[in-house]
This record gives sequence, structure tokens and C-alpha cells, in this order.
Amino acid sequence: MNTTKKHARIAGFWYLMMAVTGPLGLMVIPTLIEKGDPAATAKNILDSEFVFRMSVVSNFLCQLAFIWLVLALYRLFKGVNKDHARLMVSLVLVSIPISFLNQANPLAALLFLKDTDFLTTFSLEERQSMAMAFLRLHEYGVTIAEIFWGLWLFPFGWLAIKSGFLPRVLGVLLIVAGVGYIIHSTTFFLFPDAADTVNSIVSLPEGIGELAMVAWLLIKGASNQHIINRTPAFAAS
Repeated sequence: MNTTKKHARIAGFWYLMMAVTGPLGLMVIPTLIEKGDPAATAKNILDSEFVFRMSVVSNFLCQLAFIWLVLALYRLFKGVNKDHARLMVSLVLVSIPISFLNQANPLAALLFLKDTDFLTTFSLEERQSMAMAFLRLHEYGVTIAEIFWGLWLFPFGWLAIKSGFLPRVLGVLLIVAGVGYIIHSTTFFLFPDAADTVNSIVSLPEGIGELAMVAWLLIKGASNQHIINRTPAFAAS
């Protein structure tokens, strides 16, 4: 198998791992939250504690997969434009510590609901309210990371367009997805009441763009014809 095609398939594998672990990590916790009702939220979390903890673990696994993905993509695209490939890596490596540290918030929420031995000065209602606050902070942290989830898709999409061994339309779809992430995160901070509506609109192009790239990298890899035509450029790098 050609080296470039091999790197494409490896990247596709890690992208798939993110597609599997990411939704569990991002979607479970919001389903347990009852807005304006800390007591009901606390009950939901304690009744589904294992799933709650799994969402945190899944987030960790997703971010680890993200590291391996961007390294595989760097190997794939460094012959196209090394500066843009480095920018892509840099944006990802900024987002990952944010996502890792953000997992302290749901764990802190669980701490207030479970470990009561040293929290006796707080009433049950206060502990439930504190848990709710940490869950809200977790939502803010996800949205901050989302800014970089959008930004990294711009150099990624540009590299796909210029590569010659991936369909240009995949790069365009990635850039559109990146715009969607930025629009949602900006709306969340500036117009929070409209964030859910905006998210329901932009989530479709986000999903199409990234899932299309996952499928292509896994199934097709990279075009043999264009790999052959670009061999001198890769060799020169």
C-alpha cells in the first residue's frame, strides 16, 4: 500500500474513533440535566451514575484519539503545505488541554452529590445547586473548545482542497463545518437564548462534513493517480 494511502487510512481510523467516543462524551450529560431543577438533575445523575462516568471516560478517549488523528493528518498533508499542516496541529493541540481540564467540572458535580463526608456544612439543596453550577461550567468549557474544533477545520479543509489526492468537495464541506462550529460557539456567548436553535441548524453541515471525510479516508484512502503525480513533491519534502 502506498505510504500516503496508508496515512489516509490511519487518519480515518482515528477519526472514526473520535466519531464513536465523541457523541457519548458530549451528549449524555445534557440529557440528564433538568433546567431550573437541581434536585431532578441530581436524581438523574445518581440514577445513571455509571453512564455519567462513562461519558467522562469517553471524552478522555476522544481527546486521545484526536492527538493521534492530527499527527496522522500531519504526516498525510505535510507535503502539501507544511505551514498549514503545522497550523492545523497547533489548533488541535490548543483544544485538547481545554477539553481534558473541562472534565473536572462533571466530576466536581458528582463530588458534591456523592462524597458528603466532608461537605456536611452544605445542605442537600446547596450541594445540588453547586452540582448544577459545575454542569453549567462544563457546558461553557465545551463551547470554548468548540471554537478550536471549528478553527482547525479551516487549514484541514484547505489542505484537502489543495492536496490533489482527496476530492475538493470534502475540503469545502470541512470548511463549512468549521463555520458552523464558530457560528454556534459565538451565538452561545453573545445570544445564549438562540444557541439551541442555531445548533439545530448548524449540526447538520457539521456532521456531513466530518463524517464524509471519515468515510472517504477509511474506504477510499487517497487517490492513487494523484499520489503518483505528486510523488516528486512528497519526496522533496
